[in-house]
This record gives sequence, C-alpha cells and structure tokens, in this order.
Amino acid sequence: MAKAAVVLYHTTSEAAEHNRRLIEDVLAELAVQDPGGLHYQAFRFDDGLGFMHVAVFDGTTDPFDRCAAYREFHRDLGRRLVAPPKVMKAVLIGFYCPGCASAMSFTHLPPPY
Repeated sequence: MAKAAVVLYHTTSEAAEHNRRLIEDVLAELAVQDPGGLHYQAFRFDDGLGFMHVAVFDGTTDPFDRCAAYREFHRDLGRRLVAPPKVMKAVLIGFYCPGCASAMSFTHLPPPY
C-alpha cells in the first residue's frame, strides 16, 4: 500500500530562493539516482515564501536514504523557516495522471483498514 507524506512550511523572505535551489538539487539528484517506488512533487505557494512537498512511496525503503542533496536541504532547514513545518502522513487513495502507466484509481488499492 502506498504511503504519503505532505510537508507544509514557510521560509523567511531572505531564504526563499535558496530553499528553492536546494529543492531543485534534490529533484535533480533523484532524477539521476532513480530510487524507485517514489513519486515526489514540490510546490511553491504564490506568496513566494510557502512550500509544500508531497512524497508518495511504496513504504519498503527510505527513498531519500542515499540522496546527499536531501541531507543538504535539511542541514539548516530550521534557520530558513519562520515556524516548524507541518508534517502529515497519509495513505494514498489514488491519483490521476493522463498518459501515466502507473496512474491508479481507488478501485486498484485495498482499503487501509
């Protein structure tokens, strides 16, 4: 069963661009490593300071375990934020992605209970 984590936070205005670059570094390294079992998206809110990360993974291994850019992203994260991040865990119901071979609907996933 696919697991998901959603992380929401706001950076200081001085740190927002640096934070974006660190996220891009993580995405670039993941693209090269292809850890498998991971769908990862990062969003920047229209205020320029808010960010949201959504990671959906198969739950068998930590997909970020060997990602040096991910460790670098977290190194001084607390200093870049105006408040602690809000982290929520979830179980994937399904997703829609036209043309994606891996797109799932709720009919393909067992209930989490």
